[in-house]
Amino acid sequence: MSSVSLGKRFRIMVILAVLDAIFISGSFFIALWLRHDFKISAIPVEYVETFFRTIPFYVVIYFLVFSLLKLYRNILSFADQDDLFRIFIAYGILAVIGVASVVIFDFNMPRSYYLLGWLLSFMSTVFLRFSKRIYLSVVGVLGRLSSKKNYEKIMIIGAGYAGRMLLREYTESDKLNAKVVCFIDDNEQKKGCILGGVPVVGGRNDIVSAAFKYNVDKIIYAIPSASGKTRKEILDICCETGCKVEIVPGIYQLVTGEASTSKLRKVQIQDLLGRDAISVNLDEIYKYISGKVVMVTGGGGSIGSELCRQIALSNPKTLIIFDIYENNAYDIQQELKKKYPQLDLEVLIGSVRNTARLDKVLGKFKPDIVFHAAAHKHVPLMEDSPNEAIKNNVFGTYKMAKAAVQNGVKKFVLISTDKAVNPTNIMGASKRLCEMVVQMMNREAPNTEFVAVRFGNVLGSNGSVIPLFEKQIAEGGPVTVTHPDITRFFMTIPEAVSLVLQAGYYAKGGEIYVLDMGQPVKIADMARNLIKLSGFEPDFDIKIEFTGLRPGEKLYEELLMDEEGLQDTDNKLIHIGKPIEMDDELFKAQLKRLEEAYKVETEDMKDIVAEIVPTYKRTNN
Repeated sequence: MSSVSLGKRFRIMVILAVLDAIFISGSFFIALWLRHDFKISAIPVEYVETFFRTIPFYVVIYFLVFSLLKLYRNILSFADQDDLFRIFIAYGILAVIGVASVVIFDFNMPRSYYLLGWLLSFMSTVFLRFSKRIYLSVVGVLGRLSSKKNYEKIMIIGAGYAGRMLLREYTESDKLNAKVVCFIDDNEQKKGCILGGVPVVGGRNDIVSAAFKYNVDKIIYAIPSASGKTRKEILDICCETGCKVEIVPGIYQLVTGEASTSKLRKVQIQDLLGRDAISVNLDEIYKYISGKVVMVTGGGGSIGSELCRQIALSNPKTLIIFDIYENNAYDIQQELKKKYPQLDLEVLIGSVRNTARLDKVLGKFKPDIVFHAAAHKHVPLMEDSPNEAIKNNVFGTYKMAKAAVQNGVKKFVLISTDKAVNPTNIMGASKRLCEMVVQMMNREAPNTEFVAVRFGNVLGSNGSVIPLFEKQIAEGGPVTVTHPDITRFFMTIPEAVSLVLQAGYYAKGGEIYVLDMGQPVKIADMARNLIKLSGFEPDFDIKIEFTGLRPGEKLYEELLMDEEGLQDTDNKLIHIGKPIEMDDELFKAQLKRLEEAYKVETEDMKDIVAEIVPTYKRTNN
């Protein structure tokens, strides 16, 4: 804080202390006046003399007690409930001191003088500290009623600290053309209470009716500490009102005092997933990344680029981004160079299918850790080009893994998918083969820890359903969903990357890590919610059309194969699937057969894969 602002605060505190002295002296004189029927001439001379002799001591004692309880800490408009509580304590102490002084010194004054003076000075102290807030509240209300006829009507969900902070801002600011008209809170004890002139009208089941009754324009969800399940349940109800919905970002904003209107954001689809965000041990991640040479293949993609961002935060010795797509690689390169100018960054173009290129790069930079995110992932496209899925996903992984072993890589982390579980499409089957490659390599190369990380659909990633829905909504619809009952597990890009990084720390070799992603989400429900969040009515403003399952698509995804079992980790949301026993020599022969098949562009690739991956159940396409 600057010396100017400190000086200004000191001057205001001095003024406040002087006003306290005037108000306290005036309170006790008025008490004496009241005691004698509002007639100054009726006050005995000895009472007047005693008043002027004792009041300086009272003022000093009041000032000391106020200072002790930090009643000069918050100034005028910043006074809050905590200050009111401190005032009550202060006057409790002053009452004890007053009684003691009367008993000890036996001042010749009426008893009513002390009681009335104490009450009046209490009222003056409260008024003085809350005067600016009272003034702003009255002016704000009158101003909105008179000059702001078309103000926005706000409902706040949550009558706790965050909600009260928002109410204060809406009440005191003359720049916000809005008024809080009601609170919603599930706490039955708060129902019917009035907070700053605004009623708490009920719980979550009253949201729709209250929105109609109070003609609400915008709803603000202000319960940052609530669980993901609670948040989803309440926001689902809010979406039914047709009102604009915004949300306080998180508990961090409360700690830093930033729960304000400027920090509000729109409700995002991840808020409606119904689970809490995954938390990871950042210290553990930093510990094994810091000072290491780290390589990310597919580093320009949606997952790969987020990996690079989070790795850059963990102080690596060198970060190597390896990608075949130059535009993606260029974008993340420019972003990281701007944000982390001290980062030792190498951005290289190349294919994971090119053995010579991999040997050159890994031989030069000798990475300690490799995150392998390079892969083809579009299910329908891979169904039409199965040889490319095997060539890029399986053999890109195999060649990358062998290059890692030959060049002394300590950890190799494969990015896998829930579609590898009982796959019904060639993309999922290819990722299952990648997991098998990783597990085989882990047994053959004891100096390199190989691990796979499996998660579901990633919100906002390239090719995910959300960007498609948003584009369709922007175009006026229809929004296309393949089947009314289709479900998927979802997570955010930062969650997916956090899981990958945490798994790298846990890796002992050969594991498949799985995130507890909560309950699967119906894609049709997600489409409807996204339409509502965009301010439209599903099936009225924007239609939802069901187009039928695509080739290789199944109604639901699984995260863990039955035969893998499940083990817990220190992070209760991350689990380990045990390696499946397999004949490594037979698998190598099968890989050789696959390689020969894709090189001649076989028409039977899916049949060959089905022989190698017993859980691959081809659909009729």
